[in-house]
Amino acid sequence: MAKPLVTVICLCYNHGRFVREAIESVLRQTYPAIQILVWDDASTDNSPAVIRELQDEYPRLEVTLATENEGNCKAFNQAYARAKGEFIIDFSTDDVMQEQSIEKQVNCFLATDDNTGVVFTDATYIDEQGVVIRHHYEHLFRHRLITDVATGDVFRKLLTTYYIASPTMMMRRTVLDALNGYDEQLSYEDFDLWVRSSRIFRYTFLNERLYFIRLINHSLSSGQYAPASRHLISTYRVCQKAIALCRDSGDRGALVQRIRYELRQSTLSDNAIAAKKFGQLLYALRSKSLVDRGWLLLSAFRLPLSRIRKWYQVIRFGSR
Repeated sequence: MAKPLVTVICLCYNHGRFVREAIESVLRQTYPAIQILVWDDASTDNSPAVIRELQDEYPRLEVTLATENEGNCKAFNQAYARAKGEFIIDFSTDDVMQEQSIEKQVNCFLATDDNTGVVFTDATYIDEQGVVIRHHYEHLFRHRLITDVATGDVFRKLLTTYYIASPTMMMRRTVLDALNGYDEQLSYEDFDLWVRSSRIFRYTFLNERLYFIRLINHSLSSGQYAPASRHLISTYRVCQKAIALCRDSGDRGALVQRIRYELRQSTLSDNAIAAKKFGQLLYALRSKSLVDRGWLLLSAFRLPLSRIRKWYQVIRFGSR
């Protein structure tokens, strides 16, 4: 029986130091049926040169070197238009796969039904030199950020809690087809993908550390709560979409919890415009409390609170 094809979309932007290790980790997979799409989003470092060398060594690589930077969401969609696989992995070329990652995730999918749209796993975080920093779920449990790893219908859980390491996700193609790919108006993709897809599909957890996720200064995710963060505006837009996806008071309660969290973080990270927008969402949901008004008032004073927030994060969770 033929193995289902898996397409790995390898997105690169200024990953010259890491792209060879990343792509070779895909090439070393024990699973035989893999389409590898390498998409460089107009890198300004030596990434294109390294990718050309890899293409010469491994002709099976399907390479596109874009001439204009489009951002992660649009670049992914353009690559996805060329994908042929039944399953899809959005793979950043600063990360690394374990050799059996794809085989184990496909086997997990084959043991479920078609309502399962995403299989995600545990992960290990590494620094720029490849030194282990921490393990994903061990860290979340140790700091009491989660009490369990939710599976199945995870819509409410994903509204309230960050707990999935998005680079570990293998997605059924029908998930991306149903969503028309990533929303190109957003600066990052995972929260929107989680919220929209979990309303339609089930999620399954494979409890193995199958990916190394590299933490790099100035990476896309590192700017989530930076001052003047464009990601917070994207988060606001996802929350705005989620209003129409809520089916009952429990769903709306979960969404309000998320919006209040983002309001606090916006205030503490010196993002007054984003804080105001989250306040408007609470008003639309008829859920603005006196405490919420207090955060909005604090935000309006535009006090430099981001340094205090940063030091709290270091003390509470460690430097990264």
